[in-house]
Amino acid sequence: MYTNIFDTHAHYDDEAFDDDRESLILSLKDRGVVGIVSCGCDIASTVANQNLSHSFDDFYFAAGFHPENLEDFSVEDLEKLEPFFADEKCVAVGEIGLDYHWMNSTKEKQRELFVAQIELAKAKGLPVIVHDREAHGDTLDILKATKPSGVLHCFSGSVEMAREVIKLGMFLGFNGVATFKNARKIPEVIKEIPLDRIVLETDCPYLAPEPHRGKRNDSSFIPFIAQRIGEILGISAQEVLDVTSKNARALYNLK
Repeated sequence: MYTNIFDTHAHYDDEAFDDDRESLILSLKDRGVVGIVSCGCDIASTVANQNLSHSFDDFYFAAGFHPENLEDFSVEDLEKLEPFFADEKCVAVGEIGLDYHWMNSTKEKQRELFVAQIELAKAKGLPVIVHDREAHGDTLDILKATKPSGVLHCFSGSVEMAREVIKLGMFLGFNGVATFKNARKIPEVIKEIPLDRIVLETDCPYLAPEPHRGKRNDSSFIPFIAQRIGEILGISAQEVLDVTSKNARALYNLK
């Protein structure tokens, strides 16, 4: 059995877990999972994940506004995040960033709120969890300008972008997409960046890895990602898990 599995990006508040959330999370420790960070996308999801973090050991949460949830939002609304930062189980500001696919709000508004949430994270001494969909150029420009600590989750950019991100001291998050046959850029990126800049994630309940693609994802599936990365690098899956678990603790300032 694999050990030292750390899921740096999950959504256990999702309704896909309504039928068995508690029993599933309790079972993960017996399957080698040593840490989970479940991400907020708005106030309601952040509260739900905060409550979960108080119910389970080694379960943490992030507080933030996802770029798909900014329609009726302004910078002044960021004060609603303040109470979460006093909670020792809050380890990051996220999930924040840019999403030019769904475009539920304008690019200008997304950029404004992304920068504002980065600055808030820096003021609180917290890393950021960055969402970047079809917005690589603007995401990288903002990260270079603001220089936060944190992770670019579900990384889908080029080798060149990966190099720029890790120059900033940030981490790259890889999930089940790394196991998909059509994920051509990811193996190139993994070969070219140090393993100590990689963390593993599920984005569950979404993006389950092969051979579970299309099914509900959970943290126990992370070894499939580690196996794929191990194949690319010529090392064991357990070594990948050991290093990326250590990286996750460094990312989120956990002992």
